[in-house]
Amino acid sequence: MVGALSGALASFGLDVRVILPLYGSTDRSGFSTLDLSLTVTLLGRSEVVRFQTTTLAGVIYYFVDHRLFTERKGIYGDSSHEPYGDNLARYTILNKAAMELPKALDWPIDIMHCHDWTVGFLPYLIKSSTDVFYRDVKTIMTIHNLAYQGEFSRLELLECDILPDPRLFSGIGPTKRTNMLKAGLACADALSTVSPTYAQEIQGPEYGCGLDGLLRDRSAQLVGIINGIDYEEWNPERDTFLTHHFSADTLEGKQHTKEEIQRYFGLEVDPTIPLFSMISRLASQKGFVELLEGHPSALETMVQSRRMQMIVIGTGDSAIEAELRQLGERYPNLSVNILFSNKLAHLVEAGSDFFLMPSRYEPCGLNQLYSLRYGTIPVARRTGGLNDSIIDLEADGERGTGILFDQLTGHGILEAVDRALAWWEKGEESMRTIRVRAMKWDSSWQHSATLYQELYRRTKRRP
Repeated sequence: MVGALSGALASFGLDVRVILPLYGSTDRSGFSTLDLSLTVTLLGRSEVVRFQTTTLAGVIYYFVDHRLFTERKGIYGDSSHEPYGDNLARYTILNKAAMELPKALDWPIDIMHCHDWTVGFLPYLIKSSTDVFYRDVKTIMTIHNLAYQGEFSRLELLECDILPDPRLFSGIGPTKRTNMLKAGLACADALSTVSPTYAQEIQGPEYGCGLDGLLRDRSAQLVGIINGIDYEEWNPERDTFLTHHFSADTLEGKQHTKEEIQRYFGLEVDPTIPLFSMISRLASQKGFVELLEGHPSALETMVQSRRMQMIVIGTGDSAIEAELRQLGERYPNLSVNILFSNKLAHLVEAGSDFFLMPSRYEPCGLNQLYSLRYGTIPVARRTGGLNDSIIDLEADGERGTGILFDQLTGHGILEAVDRALAWWEKGEESMRTIRVRAMKWDSSWQHSATLYQELYRRTKRRP
C-alpha cells in the first residue's frame, strides 16, 4: 500500500520519500549506500544507523541499515507465532532514525505519514520535540489493522530512552502496557484508516480492540480512505501471468482462463459449472471457522449439494489447513491448495466466476478489488472495505457488482452462495452485464491518492 500510494502521489508532483527497515530478506540489488550515518540512543547505549537507498516510480526509498534488522531472517519474528523478544527496541531504532534522517539530509518536510504500530512513536517524538526543524511538521497515523497494536511490557519503555507519558500506554493497573499504536493515535495531528466503514466500526467496542474510546474522542480527526490497487500489476489486458487476456469489451479470454484453471486444478472442464474461489490467509478473521463448523459444514454442503466448483488457496492455521485438506480429498469439485503463489493468485482471480470472502472483519480488503478488476463477482460479508467497494446486486440491480451478506454463520454463508448461484442461473447475458459493470469500478490509486493529498492539505493548515 505504501509503495503504491507513494508512486501515485509522486505522479502528482509531490516530493515523496519512504523510510523503512532493511530487513534481512530484502533484495538489495540496485541499492546504493547513503553517505551518512546517524547515532540514536537506547538506554545506556548508542546505536549507529546507516542507510541504503534506491529510487522507484519517482519515489526515493531509504532503508534503515542496522544489525537488528539485517541479521534477522524474519520481519517481526522467525515465524508468525514467535515474535522477536527485542521488537520494541528494534522499532524504536526505526522511529528515531526516521526522526533524524530528514534533518540530516536538510530535507524540510510538511507531513510525516506514519503507517501502523511499528512507527507509532513518531507522532509523539515529533510533537514533543523542541527542535525548530520539527516546529511546523504535521503527522498522520494510518491504521491498517487495529488488532495489531505493538504492545509490550510497560517496563520495556525504559530501554527506549523515551520519557514516559500517559499517551504511550494502554490499560490500567496490572494490565498497563507500552502501546506503540496507541501512542501514534493519541499524538498524531490526523488519523486515517483504510476504508470509511472500518473508520466507523473501530469506534465501537466490537472492532475497537480496546482503543474505541480514544478513537471516539478523536473522531473529528479520523477519516477512512479505501486502498486502491496497482492497475499495471492487476490488468487483465496485460497481466504477464495470463495466457489469455481480456477486457470489459472482449471477455472471451476470461472463459479460456477458466478452462485453463479447471484443468490445472483437476476440476471438470465445463464452462456451465460456476467456479468459486478463495485466496486467503487461513485464519478465523477470514471466516473459516464459520465456513467449516458443523456436520456437514457450510463448505461441505456447498460442494456436496450445489452444482458448483471451489478452489481454495492459502496457508495459515494448521487445524484449518487439515480440515480443508480432508474435504478436498473427499470431493472432486473442491480443490484445496495449501500454498502461496502470486502466479496462481492472478490466474484464479482471472478465471473464477465468483470470489468468496466471508470475513469476520476486513479493514480494507484487496481480493474483492482484484476480483472486480477481473470481472469475478465478489460474495462477501458486509464489513469494512468490503461494504465500501461492493454494491449488492439485490439492493441495486442497476449498479450492483456483487453479493453482500451480514450474518457470519454457516447458514449466512450458504445463503449468500445460493444468491450468487441464482444470478448465475439468470444466464450468460446477465452475468456478462454484471462482469462488465464490475470491471469498470474505479479501484485505482489515483482516486485514493487524491483523497490523501487533500488530507495532507487539511492537516497542514491546522494550527
